[in-house]
Amino acid sequence: MTSAYADFIDELEQDVTVPIQPPLDDHVPGTRAVIYLRVSSTGQVRTDYNPEGISIPAQREACLRKARELGVTVIDEYVEPGRSGTEMTKREAFQRMLARVHGQRDVDVIIIYQLSRMARNRYDDAIVMADLRKRGVTLVSATEAIDDTPVGQLMHGILATFNEYQSRQSGADIAYKMGQKARSGGTLGRAKLGYLNHIDHSDGRVIRTIIVDPERAHFVQLGFDLFATGDYTQEELSDELYDRGLRTRATRRHPAKKVSENKISQMLHDRYYLGYVEYDGEEIQGRHEPLIDEDLFDTVQEILDSRMTAQERRRVHHHYLKGSLFCGRCRREGVKRRMIIQQTTNSKGAEYTYFFCRGRQKGACQAPYVNVALIEDAVERHYAAIRFSQPFITEMRDQVDAVIGDQEKSARLLRKQITAQLKELDTKEENLIDLAADSTLPRTKVKERLRDIASERRRLEGRLETANADLTDSAQLVNASLALLEQPDKLYRRCNDQQRRLLNQAIFQALYIEDEEITDGELQEPFGLLHAIQRDRATATSPLPTNKKATRSAGGPCSPSGVSVLLRGLHSGTCSSKTSRVELRGIEPLTFSMRTVGIGVSPGH
Repeated sequence: MTSAYADFIDELEQDVTVPIQPPLDDHVPGTRAVIYLRVSSTGQVRTDYNPEGISIPAQREACLRKARELGVTVIDEYVEPGRSGTEMTKREAFQRMLARVHGQRDVDVIIIYQLSRMARNRYDDAIVMADLRKRGVTLVSATEAIDDTPVGQLMHGILATFNEYQSRQSGADIAYKMGQKARSGGTLGRAKLGYLNHIDHSDGRVIRTIIVDPERAHFVQLGFDLFATGDYTQEELSDELYDRGLRTRATRRHPAKKVSENKISQMLHDRYYLGYVEYDGEEIQGRHEPLIDEDLFDTVQEILDSRMTAQERRRVHHHYLKGSLFCGRCRREGVKRRMIIQQTTNSKGAEYTYFFCRGRQKGACQAPYVNVALIEDAVERHYAAIRFSQPFITEMRDQVDAVIGDQEKSARLLRKQITAQLKELDTKEENLIDLAADSTLPRTKVKERLRDIASERRRLEGRLETANADLTDSAQLVNASLALLEQPDKLYRRCNDQQRRLLNQAIFQALYIEDEEITDGELQEPFGLLHAIQRDRATATSPLPTNKKATRSAGGPCSPSGVSVLLRGLHSGTCSSKTSRVELRGIEPLTFSMRTVGIGVSPGH
């Protein structure tokens, strides 16, 4: 068992916060007492017109009565209003009392209402009691028969053990009830922004539940709607909602105020607003009313993910090309530097937005500032340069279909052969068992052969799993990639800013710009591999072989063997390690040939 108090006692001896003073002359040593009063929660001090509530005055009266019975004089009291009973080191009044015992040494007796008011951990109790005995201080309970007598110490030990049990049992009971409430869709704790805690008095029962906050719920919905436009950062959204009237709920300690950027971030990520609660890693359908729908939430998550993927560090200015642009001049010098954005206002109040190389901030690059409109046009023109030709798309799809067909045929044959071998092993195993039963073969020899059969069976079963490997997902990924770059420039022009951001991150690892032009681009996979195949295909002196037995050297990368390597690379994930996850149906409007397959993601993710 551990104690939160064990290390604190040594620190207390080394660093006493109360100055050492001589004992008071008007009280006889041996008769000087202090009383320690405590309630477990702040709610217990708000149960009466008396500011101390009911519990603390009742404890004080009992302790004073005990002091009179003992004939001691109470020289001070220490009151702990609403402190947890589990960790003694967090109780300020308790620590001040012990500091006085250590420093002033003018306390002979400590009177408490009950032992449970002081400690609910046997280890803490033992350490404190050993320390008090060392200093000649007696602990007395106003309602329990504990003192320095053998019988009193026996009772002390029994009560300390019982108090710890009761504390642990209560904690386990509360945890169980909280779990049951969560699993039935209830909300634990304080209501989130946009909701209110509510007590429903129904059929003679008191039910604590959650209702929609009529004052703030529509601001939560508005916050999701505004962020989904892609025009706001989280900081700007916090300011915008504050200007429109959103305030936090006022408490006894804190007045209503602006919702912080951190709270806005938590809100935008929280599936609670879809109607779910989470408990112990499990998502459960909640009983509260959802404030937004799945489509809106998914749109917000795409924006949050895309800004994180783009590694945007400055959030004052945002643009759908941020995170995708790099300096072409620095690249010629062997350095990769990101282009960042800046807004300026002229003397007439007109705003202009520019991209510039981060290296300018340190004097490492002299590339000029480039107007954002010129860069937007350059990126749009560059999309035409990454288009796949229609003949290439047709040929690639034919090759993919051929590879998948060959794979399925080979896999069926291999499965048939392996299954036959496994049946043969079963027969051998049964024959060996029969021979062992007839004592025809020595048992050691039988066991050795059975182990060999078991080993061979494991090897064949492993090959059978490999034979079942399916490249269909990889084929769908290639086909979707071909469709996406069939007319990419037209698609790009039809997208809004957020869709352009997703498209850029799905297709490009980096776009290099110099003098208002895109000088180069690094493609994500499988786009990079497919473009390499198209380039080799365009420079080939002979047409694409149609013989299925053509080799890579004969037909180039676009031969069936080359396509097979591409598909298996995608299937194993070796061709796409750091690409963006973009769902084609998330980039609207779609072209007629697009399929709803994730682009730039290894199948199975």
